[in-house]
Amino acid sequence: MNINRRNLIRTASAGVAMLAMPSIVRAQEKRTFRLGITTPPGHPWNNAALKVGEMLKAESNGRLDLAVFPANQLGTEAAMMQQMQAGSLDFGWIMTAELGSRIPSIAAINAPWVVDSTAKVAKLVRQPIAMSLLDVLPAETGTIGLAWGITTMRVVFTAKEINGLDDLKGMKLRINTTPAYKDFYELLGAAPTPIPTPAVFDAMSNGQVDGLEADLDFSWNQRFDKVSKTMLKMNAIFMPCVALASGRVWKGLPEADRELVTRLTKAALDEQIDATVANEPKRLEEFGKVITIKDVEVADAGKIIDAYDKIWLPKAPVLADLRKIGATL
Repeated sequence: MNINRRNLIRTASAGVAMLAMPSIVRAQEKRTFRLGITTPPGHPWNNAALKVGEMLKAESNGRLDLAVFPANQLGTEAAMMQQMQAGSLDFGWIMTAELGSRIPSIAAINAPWVVDSTAKVAKLVRQPIAMSLLDVLPAETGTIGLAWGITTMRVVFTAKEINGLDDLKGMKLRINTTPAYKDFYELLGAAPTPIPTPAVFDAMSNGQVDGLEADLDFSWNQRFDKVSKTMLKMNAIFMPCVALASGRVWKGLPEADRELVTRLTKAALDEQIDATVANEPKRLEEFGKVITIKDVEVADAGKIIDAYDKIWLPKAPVLADLRKIGATL
């Protein structure tokens, strides 16, 4: 009886100890996280996500791993947002087009001429105001913003030779469907035409659209130069992404794992940001060998900014602060 009683006490005590230290137990569990992303393999964001996985596996001694699903394999960004809200997807690197369609204050970063170069984009997303834009995400979307990733300033490709910005008037231009972009291109006189990303190359080839706007890396990855004659370089807008974690998943992770994932995600995207700035001249040189690049000076940029801000300042007052900070970079 005494032996059994002692065994019972030992078992009960062990159970109490386990209950008292759930985070320690969970911290030892092996886990493969799943990360969804819209861009195709080879894009700098995808490479950064793979880098996070490599570092995570190394620093956790194989306990934690990351499976990256590119090119909307898990569904559109809207679908991935729903999956993160439900806790069925751990992480998603989501563009501000999707987030800005939901939250106007985040869309403010997509406003034209907040900054006018990729180097300044890199500085802007490292400002405290950029991280503060993500504070609303848990309440609004059930996700946690971990870090920013960037693209180059976006450019316009046209299927025929054009001379400048005035030629965009009336042009069917494939753009990202975010309202922030739509309003800008309508102010330029273009006819924004939404086309799903996988169909863009064919749409340019068959004349369904007259042109498209995109960042340099994505455009080179998709070889849009093969269906384009001219590139307009306006230095007006850019499209960053935000590395998001599911709020439901995040809440269940030990603090040490949350800190590890956050640190590695920021490190990989910091490297991606610097590489995007450094590689921009090479990308432009590559495009310049096959199509005409026109640097466009927008004479009435101030007028366009005023018209744009009339639309957006009431919805996103933070745009005024972004412009002030952008002007100092």
